[in-house]
Amino acid sequence: MLDKTRTTFSHVKPGDTAFRTDGLRDFFRYRDLGITEATNGKVIAQLVQANAAPEKGTGWHFHGAEFHMVLMLKGWAKFMYEDKETLVSAGDCVHQRPGIVHYLFDYSPDMEYLEVVSPADFSTTDTTGPCAVPAPKPW
Repeated sequence: MLDKTRTTFSHVKPGDTAFRTDGLRDFFRYRDLGITEATNGKVIAQLVQANAAPEKGTGWHFHGAEFHMVLMLKGWAKFMYEDKETLVSAGDCVHQRPGIVHYLFDYSPDMEYLEVVSPADFSTTDTTGPCAVPAPKPW
């Protein structure tokens, strides 16, 4: 029986896991970094890249997560966090508090970020937002 309280060593190299397009959003590509398996589902860490130009973005939603961090590695993304527009650029780190209603509505073609979430099987719930969202700019 698997001991879910234990974690294991993990070392994932770039060629070990490929980017895939069957993640939460089809306009993003996701690369698993092996952390879910190493932590027995306590944490997921993945790279997220732009896969297509933003048409309408993610829509208003919130996540059922205890911890959610985004570290922008390349490019930029524009979010609405509740009623505040936030530009997240390369090098910026955002902690999304549990339950915060947000909307990723625009991003650069080279956008890539590291996402770390706990638990790994966090939920996403679509909801109505508190305000209008700007339209994305064409690439």
